[in-house]
Amino acid sequence: MSVFHSLARSSPPRAKSGWRARAARLELYSYTEEPEFVTNRRCFEEDFQTQVQGKRWPDLDTAQQKAYVMRLLDGLEVVNRDKRLQVARAILYLAQGVFGECDNELDVLHWSRHNNFLLYQMGMFTAFLELLNMEIDNSQACSSALRKPAISLADSTELRVLLSVMYLMIENIRVELKTDSPEWKTSREAFKTELSFPVHSEEPFAVLLFTMVIKFCSGHAPHFPMKKVLLLLWKVLLFTLGGFEALQVMKMKKREDLCLPPLPEDSIQVMRSMRAASPPACSIELIEQQQQKRGHRSRRPLMKQDSLDIYNERDPFKNDEAGVDEEENDDVDSGIEGELDLMEREAIIQALPAQRPPIERVCFPKGLPWAPKVRQKDIEHFLEASRHKFIGFTLGQDTETLIGLPRPIHESVNTLKQHKYVSISDIQIKNEEELEKCPMSLGEEEVQETACEILYRAMLYNLPQYMIALLKILLAAAPTSKAKTDSINILADVLPEEMPITVLQSMKLGIDVNRHKEIIVKSISALLLLLLKHFKLNHIYQFEYVSQHLVFANCIPLILKFFNQNIMSYITAKNSISVLDYPYCIVHELPELTADSLETGDNNQFCWRNLFSCINLLRILNKLTKWKHSRTMMLVVFKSAPILKRALKVKQAMMQLYVLKLLKIQTKYLGRQWRKSNMKTMSAIYQKVRHRMNDDWAYGNDIDARPWDFQAEECTLRANIEAFNNRRYDKPQDSEFAPVDNCLQSVLGQRLELPEDFHYSYELWLEREVFSQPIRWEELLHYQ
Repeated sequence: MSVFHSLARSSPPRAKSGWRARAARLELYSYTEEPEFVTNRRCFEEDFQTQVQGKRWPDLDTAQQKAYVMRLLDGLEVVNRDKRLQVARAILYLAQGVFGECDNELDVLHWSRHNNFLLYQMGMFTAFLELLNMEIDNSQACSSALRKPAISLADSTELRVLLSVMYLMIENIRVELKTDSPEWKTSREAFKTELSFPVHSEEPFAVLLFTMVIKFCSGHAPHFPMKKVLLLLWKVLLFTLGGFEALQVMKMKKREDLCLPPLPEDSIQVMRSMRAASPPACSIELIEQQQQKRGHRSRRPLMKQDSLDIYNERDPFKNDEAGVDEEENDDVDSGIEGELDLMEREAIIQALPAQRPPIERVCFPKGLPWAPKVRQKDIEHFLEASRHKFIGFTLGQDTETLIGLPRPIHESVNTLKQHKYVSISDIQIKNEEELEKCPMSLGEEEVQETACEILYRAMLYNLPQYMIALLKILLAAAPTSKAKTDSINILADVLPEEMPITVLQSMKLGIDVNRHKEIIVKSISALLLLLLKHFKLNHIYQFEYVSQHLVFANCIPLILKFFNQNIMSYITAKNSISVLDYPYCIVHELPELTADSLETGDNNQFCWRNLFSCINLLRILNKLTKWKHSRTMMLVVFKSAPILKRALKVKQAMMQLYVLKLLKIQTKYLGRQWRKSNMKTMSAIYQKVRHRMNDDWAYGNDIDARPWDFQAEECTLRANIEAFNNRRYDKPQDSEFAPVDNCLQSVLGQRLELPEDFHYSYELWLEREVFSQPIRWEELLHYQ
């Protein structure tokens, strides 16, 4: 199970073996690009032998390697497009690890890392950035692609070579290893600064990639290789902003700066220690199992229970549908006993007769996994209701005065205050309210120039278009979406020039297309989640701005549509051909592919890529709906409960946690009958999800008494976001708070800079606008 937890994080841990780097690189290439490895090698060797005769690349010392890279840099500046492409392919071969000189995969990864640091130090990234800008603005290539009835891999050759080199440089340099030299560490920090804080250009590199996404979705550049663009965009954000572990460190540092108490626990560590629960059985499955077990019921209902599997190490992807699950049958037969509390079960197990065979004891962790939290609003609401009940009047937001309240209320308030949690967002919202109320006395806010702040400022005015474009591509890549003639073509960089003519070629292309879509879903889900988390830490209203535009672009129904499929089939999909993955395919002789080997796929029991995507999408959905009643009602209206409940079939702790969170926030709206018939799901929510002490999630008795004005809630949020953006990023010169000079002599005495040709036309303007215009003095009387 620990494998899943490590895979569900975007930021890789330090000093891992080469398998993670290999996994990141193999997704960059489609199987249809396989012949281009040979082309890249040929371009390099033809040029290398003319410059350095009789030697191999590993035989050169550092000075000779740098001299050769400098000659390649000069070759990138030639006018001839074909020659420039040959040089770029030779550079790509270096970035890929000079696999022709290597005997195994580890050697390829070693030389790839070494060469990419060398390429960056010689200024290769800047040169490729200029070439990328030229290709983006290449109107001839765009118009040629628009005229073609079918776009293929050949239409994006130059772009794919450029993006591949840039991706390999970023992916190799951003990963920190303990064995890195001080020179490489310096290069890493310089590269990160270059991408985060642009000097030569007006915007960060990530914004250029976002612009490519918009051009592709608008139909102006249908030949752009979107998979490579999105993968590169994700890695750039991961490098410049930091992964989830870096984000946790930044969060702790920011809480310390704001004089807030430390976090009650490390969420990553808590989720690592969680165990998956057995999924609740559907009603149809229960009926079938009841019929199959009718003749031979088990008399040991308490020996094995679904809920006891929460803390057992078991096969995470045991096929529950293949056969009759013993635990579910026991629960069907046991009736009410199947829903016993964990404490009651342990007591009954201890009281079993001694003649029973010994059973395997389950070690339960002490207490619940999460520390409970209480918001300031919860304390205020609790005291308001208590004062209204016992005293007859309220004291507003006063949480200190407890006079006249019974002793149990005092103890309740003390307990609530012990678990009070003040988030960074609460402080930011409070500061924003004060800045809006007192703009003159508080002065201008000091905004720290972080990489996240610079990125948000650069994305601000086109951010709605960015979100819509990403969701369009996500919709086209979702397995549940149907092919439409007017939808965007995301397969432009995977379809070959000549379509397959044999069954084997068709099977290979089908696997490649499915794999291509999975990688797109993975990259979009990862970069959206990364943006949301970093913007929320930087400022809550930046996060809310992105969230609101995602909601307006129908992100919530899109994610629910994504999960409205056979999620187990998606998680266990085998859309990969391991012998064709980089770098295996370039250092080993490839066996002859057959239809049987393609159908069998790899030996993995699950597809970690699809699991990663599902967890990311669930986390995005949680972030969009948390504390937003209007969006929670969207989950109810779109009937998300059965869809999410089916997702619990995936026995992976992190994924189950985020599904249960989404179910918890809407249980009070689903009615008593739903809660009664889904008690196992309710128990799992209790055991796994963090508790809010005043949250009436399991009963929902006060729903009818709280008519939420959903439209007003979103409008209020939007007004706050616009006020924040206008105050911080739109600073007009004629602001209403700007000082005004009311002295006539001072105003008339100011020297104005006039254009050089003003005195030539001044007399003509005076004659036309002043002397020739009649002055009607009587009209002044009408304005008095």
